[in-house]
Amino acid sequence: MNDARKRIWGWYFFDWASQPYSTLLLTFIFGPYFAEIARGYYLGAGLEAEAAAAQAQALWGWGITISSLAIAVLAPVLGAIADSTGRRLVWIWAFSALYVAASWALWFVAPGGGEGLLWFGLIAFGLGFVAMEFATIFTNALMPTLAPREELGAISGSGFAFGYLGGLVALAAMLLFLAEGADTGTTLLGQSPLFGLDPEAREGTRAVGPFTALWYVVFMIPFALWVREPHALPGRLRPGPALARLRETLRGLRHRRSLAAYLMSSLLYRDALNALYAFGGVYASGVLGWSILRIGIFGILGAVAAVIASWIGGRADRRFGPKPVVTTSIVLLTLVCLVIVGLDRETLWGIALDPAGETPDRIFLLCGILLGAGGGTIQAASRTLMVRHTDPAHATEAFGLYALSGKVTSFIAPALIAAATDLSGSQRIGIAPLIVLFIAGLVLLGWVSPGGEQTERAASGT
Repeated sequence: MNDARKRIWGWYFFDWASQPYSTLLLTFIFGPYFAEIARGYYLGAGLEAEAAAAQAQALWGWGITISSLAIAVLAPVLGAIADSTGRRLVWIWAFSALYVAASWALWFVAPGGGEGLLWFGLIAFGLGFVAMEFATIFTNALMPTLAPREELGAISGSGFAFGYLGGLVALAAMLLFLAEGADTGTTLLGQSPLFGLDPEAREGTRAVGPFTALWYVVFMIPFALWVREPHALPGRLRPGPALARLRETLRGLRHRRSLAAYLMSSLLYRDALNALYAFGGVYASGVLGWSILRIGIFGILGAVAAVIASWIGGRADRRFGPKPVVTTSIVLLTLVCLVIVGLDRETLWGIALDPAGETPDRIFLLCGILLGAGGGTIQAASRTLMVRHTDPAHATEAFGLYALSGKVTSFIAPALIAAATDLSGSQRIGIAPLIVLFIAGLVLLGWVSPGGEQTERAASGT
């Protein structure tokens, strides 16, 4: 394998190494586990079961809100500063250290620890979440230097497919060997967790934090060996000029219609997608009464769909361009949200279901498969569409703005879910704001040039 190919594979390994934070911690293991112990706390405080579940979802939502707000504020600033120095890897390694430390700290979030431990868990999770997002910004900024422009769609799709495959393998390992059922105390293999971990103290499930940290450390080795900074003249750390350029870029968005429309569109639809990931497992736990093991199986099916769809989506991106792939994915994800809002154990939008039967579970499993497929393709194609609007010399700043567009309302999406859940007392109704975000993002996508700004300028004759 030549050096250029090694560099691409090293870049892929960041997705493989970092994906478990989303798969294991955000969505399928720690998120539902946190909701479970938070429900137990609120039940012990005297709330009824439905109110306790809603309060647990709201607490998780406010935690995600605060973390996303920090990302929204800092991402473009850090990107501009990094571009001014010409260095990106040092930032990746700094945030990687925080990622590992924060992930490991989740081991200490044990059942029955009181409200203080719940807040400790939220803070530790939030710090790791911020670190993961910032490391991703700087890694994405390397993408324009990997290959010619026409190959980036396939590379982005393959990277996401490889990352989702890593998340799938990590999730399967957790379910088979570590995460125990709350009722049975055994893993999916019907055995006690490895290493003598105590099921009664939920040590197998809590091991998801150290497991995620170690996974990242091991699988970042290819990245460390094969990925180097692109050749550029190094600069000094000069925050003033970097921030001045960022302000100029933001002011100039009014003259860059396609980029401005794309950032606004992705601001909405990616926020809605992130919220779906953040609350899918919590919803399954609270509304359908699923155990963590069952949520994990749900995650495996979604991850398999994401692997296949991301790879296919990358090829579709190369043939048709990223915009049609993004459009199709938004429509699919909107339909998923409509089903989720109307579903509980007894009804689907007023159609009676057998609460003791498997129909509600099968419908939600199908939603998980479609969420995995739509989420994988939209993330890969969105990254390619951003590259089409990016100057390689200022790629980190551009992807900082891209992160801003993915986070500036992502603190609003969880806040809307938390507020809607608080006001309605219903987890289902709490998901409804996501439908509006997806539709608004789809409308704004109509002003985005499929070929990026070069195509837009050529069409206008400038």
